[in-house]
Amino acid sequence: MSKSSESIEAIKQAIRDAGLRATPARIATLMMLRDSNSPLTHANVADQLAANGVDKATAFRNLNDMADAGLLRRTELGDHVWRFEAIAEGEHDQSAHPHFLCVDCGTVSCLDDVKLTAGSQRESGKFGEVTEILLRGHCNDCR
Repeated sequence: MSKSSESIEAIKQAIRDAGLRATPARIATLMMLRDSNSPLTHANVADQLAANGVDKATAFRNLNDMADAGLLRRTELGDHVWRFEAIAEGEHDQSAHPHFLCVDCGTVSCLDDVKLTAGSQRESGKFGEVTEILLRGHCNDCR
């Protein structure tokens, strides 16, 4: 099933299973983030939900509630901006994937297939556990 074909009932059930009420604002938020190809900021989410009558405070509260409930991953990529992305069913928050951050325009892209090599894991293991990989550079539109 593609992300966009997920039913509203499945979204409602996921929210309820996380212990939250399936309000229209939460449903719209989770649908938006599950359909997104990259993490979204609070401002992105609030702007898109404003047309549905959802105010910024409600959007922020719902993002944090759903992150705390394990439906969303909250990430700060060194630019002091929280970004949110849906956690896929069966995935957990610790299985975060790498991101690419354009230092010019601020665009964030998910790098789902990028993994540390065995050698990189051994080397980084000397210092601690890698919990996040962030690549910074110039996106194709900015270079």
